[in-house]
Amino acid sequence: MDVATAPGRVAAAFAARQQAWEDEHLSPLAARSYPGRRPVPEVDCGLRTPLQRDRDRIVHSKAFRRLKHKTQVFVSPEGDHYRTRLTHTLEVTQVSRTVARALALNEDLTEAIGLGHDLGHPPFGHIGEAVLDECMATRFGGSFRHYEHSLRVVDVLEKDGRGLNLSDDVRDGILGHSGRAEPPRTLEGGIVRIVDRIAYLNHDIDDAIRAGVLSEADLPRDAIDVLGDTGSHRIDALVHDLVEHSAQEGAIVQGAEAGAAMDALRGFMFDRVYLGARQRGEHVKIDRLLRTLFDHYVEDPSRLPDGGGAAGGDLGQRVIDYVAGMTDRYCVRIFEELTIPESFAL
Repeated sequence: MDVATAPGRVAAAFAARQQAWEDEHLSPLAARSYPGRRPVPEVDCGLRTPLQRDRDRIVHSKAFRRLKHKTQVFVSPEGDHYRTRLTHTLEVTQVSRTVARALALNEDLTEAIGLGHDLGHPPFGHIGEAVLDECMATRFGGSFRHYEHSLRVVDVLEKDGRGLNLSDDVRDGILGHSGRAEPPRTLEGGIVRIVDRIAYLNHDIDDAIRAGVLSEADLPRDAIDVLGDTGSHRIDALVHDLVEHSAQEGAIVQGAEAGAAMDALRGFMFDRVYLGARQRGEHVKIDRLLRTLFDHYVEDPSRLPDGGGAAGGDLGQRVIDYVAGMTDRYCVRIFEELTIPESFAL
């Protein structure tokens, strides 16, 4: 059965029907699902838009499955209700789709970018990212940025070096999701860029309170008075603000009051949680762990399984590809194998 040459009545009409729907219902500012421009041209699926196909490729990727065992903020938390990189990804995607629908933008593009934006995050969250960046700078004069590595994962590392061949707008949104990167060219990518921050700030507050690192009374009063006294109220306020100001401006923007309140919350979280005393203690451990693994593979590249990352990469890149792809628990396990003597029978 060859669905490409004999697609069937529904599949044969799908693309035209979808394009007509988008022309009727989406904003003139919305990205369109067709044509599906990719690094390597391919025939479109008969029952999914190119962007839906990208979503499916991301969800079925190995990097996506590994997110469930990668830290969001708290390292190896004791408890089932703390966020992981996977739950963060799902929360960003869900909120981003809400914003896209409210603005009559392309939900499928927004969803694909949201699901793929953190595929390149290393073990141990932003602490791990900072350590690997220092390792690359010290040993190779290079750098490590998780948003750049997310694009490398989908372009090069997945499917044994063939990559996922995602649409150009999805790739652009993944690369541009971080505030440190150039902004994405689509409004849908701009949604994920802001919602990523909205989601992690409020959910990290929730986790920090659950962990006993913060109490509700610690939160900066001025910001709470503007945005609300619970995580759900703050997210709702920020989403409404984002939608209303974006609709008015024809761009993805926050209002001045809400944006300032969110910046105040972010500064507070960096001072008290992300770079606080408890996390600084974990930073020392993670620094030692990741530097040990990085140096181990740099000094003896033959220990890299399958040569590390994609064939043809230089040594630093291959080591980064391998170490950044590790989950937290796998990273700890390999470190223990290297540093803890094996038990032996007398």
